[in-house]
Amino acid sequence: MQKNNSNTSTHTLLWVLCILFSLRVIGQALQLWLPQSFLPPFSAFQGSQLPYWSLLLSQLVILAIMACVSWRIQQRLLVPRRHLGNILAWLGGVYMVTMLARLAIGLALPTAAPWFKAWIPGVFHVVLAAFVLTVSVYHRRGSHE
Repeated sequence: MQKNNSNTSTHTLLWVLCILFSLRVIGQALQLWLPQSFLPPFSAFQGSQLPYWSLLLSQLVILAIMACVSWRIQQRLLVPRRHLGNILAWLGGVYMVTMLARLAIGLALPTAAPWFKAWIPGVFHVVLAAFVLTVSVYHRRGSHE
């Protein structure tokens, strides 16, 4: 029973993180093609020098992977593997700390480079790191290796 509740909360959190990331992708696309006054300007969504078409393509690939992993966990089709969970925990942890440091530097240092001050991409990198960490928890909890 506990394992079932754990799986339900895991896949629910994964879907919430997918939706949050999709809002970032949709928000930036809207600002390019159908600008909305209630959203930040298009440039606020840009945290790198990547051309938008390249950024959008990579975001759509990431979103597809996130949705696939979320669905497979929800349907219990993804076999938990402790070793993979450990690797994802380390990678997700480093990613999370790096992105939180990026945001902290951007807030604390007025002279920080623009990359540190691009808070929308920074926040959504935190969302991606949270996704990786949540998948790591799934693998680590559900594994009997």
